[in-house]
Amino acid sequence: MKNIYRYFMPLLLASASISSYAAEFNEVQAGRSTLTFAYRQMNVPMEGRFNKFSAHIAFDPAKANSAQAKLEVDLASIDTGFSESNDEIAGKLWFNTKAFPVAQFVSTGVKTLGNNRYEALGKLTIKGKSLDVAAPFTFRQEGPVAAFDGSFNLKRLDYAIGEGMWADLGTVANEIQVVFHIVAGAAPAKK
Repeated sequence: MKNIYRYFMPLLLASASISSYAAEFNEVQAGRSTLTFAYRQMNVPMEGRFNKFSAHIAFDPAKANSAQAKLEVDLASIDTGFSESNDEIAGKLWFNTKAFPVAQFVSTGVKTLGNNRYEALGKLTIKGKSLDVAAPFTFRQEGPVAAFDGSFNLKRLDYAIGEGMWADLGTVANEIQVVFHIVAGAAPAKK
């Protein structure tokens, strides 16, 4: 009987430690999360970031189809690396942050793609216009903390971002890649 315990006890302990981390990840760590973007201006690759955003998620890898996410971005927090550009983009022809201070993504579902890969489906609202978006992402868990890394492309003119003289796609390309890195802790598992 002692031999049985000697072989099975490590397995039981290992499975107990794994199941102690089986929980819903819903405590976003804003200081460790980032929201960046990439685009082409006069065919030169450019990058930027948003310094203020909030994310609310509820993700249990065992129940991914019931996951939820909501992301709100303070559009005036844009950082292109150039203060003149930041001011221009906050203006009426671009984000018009006085009238539309926040962009929002609200999930409507999550698809499981296999190998810790998923796709969040939802509505992205910018300047009062809501369009469907699919955002593929990976899920990487390290104990009670997980990282969600993904990206999606949007066409800026679909949201009237860059109107008037800025609608010229030779100056600023239509396609913008949005890249997110969200870090979240796990709440204790609900019984």
